[in-house]
Amino acid sequence: MTTESVQTAPHSPAPCSAVLFDGSCPLCSREIAMYRGLSGPQVLQWVDISEPGYCPPQGTTRDALMRRFHAIQPDGQLLSGARAFVHVWSQLPGWRHLASLAKLPGLLSAMELGYRAFLVLRPWMQAGYRRWDARLKP
Repeated sequence: MTTESVQTAPHSPAPCSAVLFDGSCPLCSREIAMYRGLSGPQVLQWVDISEPGYCPPQGTTRDALMRRFHAIQPDGQLLSGARAFVHVWSQLPGWRHLASLAKLPGLLSAMELGYRAFLVLRPWMQAGYRRWDARLKP
């Protein structure tokens, strides 16, 4: 599925946010599958940016989007890293409390630092998940 801007979902009174994710990353795919199971219909638009036909929003590149987690708000604003996670969590049942914690002074900055630390470890975690998946396949 490709998108350049957030569209209003059919039969929806308001536009939804778009979640941009790397579907080729086994770690990312698992996390998005969990989120998808929580979100109601037409709350979030899930966009796999690893798809060959994906066209990134104007002003960014596919490579830049693949390096970090992103979401696009209904007004078209592109969010990245901890801000994007908080935006997504604010729309998911059971996660809204975590999103509200980000409003505490300094916490969003701390979350961003934690996310940046995770990004350093992400390649090794991805490799581990790929090996695990390979073992499970017959």
